[in-house]
Amino acid sequence: MAHPSLLKSIGETVQGHEGPVQLNEVCGPDKVVGLYFSAHWCPPCRVFTPQLVALYKHLKENTKHQLEVILVSSDTDETAFTDYFRDMPWLALPFADTKRKTLYTTPSFDLSPVLV
Repeated sequence: MAHPSLLKSIGETVQGHEGPVQLNEVCGPDKVVGLYFSAHWCPPCRVFTPQLVALYKHLKENTKHQLEVILVSSDTDETAFTDYFRDMPWLALPFADTKRKTLYTTPSFDLSPVLV
């Protein structure tokens, strides 16, 4: 699971496909939360993301322990972010949230894709 200090650093609200989601709704004793550092423009990310989507769906359907993923995008264009996020079954740090850039300055997260 993403380190608690990382989860705190993203704030209290993340973006779902239907609107804002409170982070405390996502975290729980049977949940594993991963931060996925990725971007639309990144070729390795575009290869890895479908594999992660398949794993995510498999775990959601077949296990008692639930995985939740939060996209932390390094896209600089909101349209690219929206197009990329549209096909993901999980949550995201909103494009307008300045914490996205701050998280990418954390050592080891300056390259994509990274799942922690």
